[in-house]
Formats: sequence, C-alpha cells, structure tokens
Amino acid sequence: MADTVEEDIADLPPSAKLVYKVLEYNGPLTQKGIVEESMLSARTVRYALERLDEVGAITEDVYFADARQNLYEITADGPEQADAAISD
Repeated sequence: MADTVEEDIADLPPSAKLVYKVLEYNGPLTQKGIVEESMLSARTVRYALERLDEVGAITEDVYFADARQNLYEITADGPEQADAAISD
C-alpha cells in the first residue's frame, strides 16, 4: 500500500478513478446514482467502491431517504491530494 491517498488512487483501475471523479464532481451519491452518472455497470461500480474504500479515499454513510442504500462521498483529505494521480 502506498504512503498517500494520491499514490493509492494512482494504483487503482480506471473504473475506480472514474467513480472517484464522479463523486468529486457530483458530491455524495448512492450506488445507483453513481451507476447513472458514470454509465458503468452496477457490478463494476461495486468493485470500484470496494477498491476506493480499501485505500481510504471514500466514506460510506446511511442514506436517510432510503436506509437500504448507502451514501458514498470522498474523504475530507481526498480531492486535493488525488487530482494529480487521477490525471496521470
């Protein structure tokens, strides 16, 4: 595992980087919202979210409008540090 979030994100697959960018541009979203915005399959989004969660780039909270879903958002230190890694 790399030393910083930006190095961790740079090592992730393109789908995880896309999901990260979708969350960065649109703010907190449910998995369904990420699927709609990214046009990736639900399975690919689930995998990308797992990978982003492993490196600590996102947080997962309860979506109060529908408690069966989770709300995903970028961690507080994520966007500023990770922009350079994603553009590589």
